[in-house]
Amino acid sequence: MAPSTYYAARSRPPSEWQRRDEQLKAEILRLWHDNFEVYGVRKMWKALNRHGVRVARCTVARLMRRLGLSGAVRGEHKRRTTIIEPLTPRPADLVERDFAAPAPNRLWVSDLTYIPTWSGFVYAAFVIDVYSRMIVGWRLTDHLRTDLPLDALEMAIWRRGSRVEALDGLVHHSDRGCQYLSIRYTERLADIGAVSSVGSRGDSYDNALAETTIGLYKTELIHRRGPWKGLDDVEIATMEWVDWYNNRRLHSACHDMPPTEYEALYQTKINPATLTPAR
Repeated sequence: MAPSTYYAARSRPPSEWQRRDEQLKAEILRLWHDNFEVYGVRKMWKALNRHGVRVARCTVARLMRRLGLSGAVRGEHKRRTTIIEPLTPRPADLVERDFAAPAPNRLWVSDLTYIPTWSGFVYAAFVIDVYSRMIVGWRLTDHLRTDLPLDALEMAIWRRGSRVEALDGLVHHSDRGCQYLSIRYTERLADIGAVSSVGSRGDSYDNALAETTIGLYKTELIHRRGPWKGLDDVEIATMEWVDWYNNRRLHSACHDMPPTEYEALYQTKINPATLTPAR
């Protein structure tokens, strides 16, 4: 290449295509940082379109590769927090692995997980509304006593049970952990008119939706932001993540909407499936 050709190319102003790429890269970086740095190509493409930036998915993939950005990838978490009491009577499995609900407050799922910290293990309990995937209750402590999931349940009741009849007939599903089969926990469910359901086969598929949510929590927050100092450290970060998860994170099960937006559509009687998807 002749020197004059090289320097002419260097001095040439950016093309419209190049300027567009630079604008898109800035927007991709902003959205990636605003969403816990976990979005891959598909969710980034959806997020851009929701923000009024019309762009092809292949363009998003190309620019994310150029920026060195990738989505969070879930791994395996083998440590178990379920303590099974084989002699304790347990309710029937009313869900039978069919994690679907026609409306909010019809089916909740609950589960526990653990977080290693420099101060020892921290344990987290979550309650999720199956209709919208919204986390309606959560709690962190340094023990696995019944108080842990019970406090998460109390938060869910406080948030969702504003009317006496709001939770009547609710199905609450969990695994066979002793905390969920305890007298205190089952009596509290009965107090609000909820029906208890427990997985019958004793494997992770019995409570797959709750385990999926916890998998996202571990992948999107715990493993990406650690190591953690202790309970307070994890609790503040979890509060921020739950707020993002409920109000801004796009969920494929909710037609790529945040849970709060998906539930708001239910209240207006608009079928989310009829909305025009982003292209």
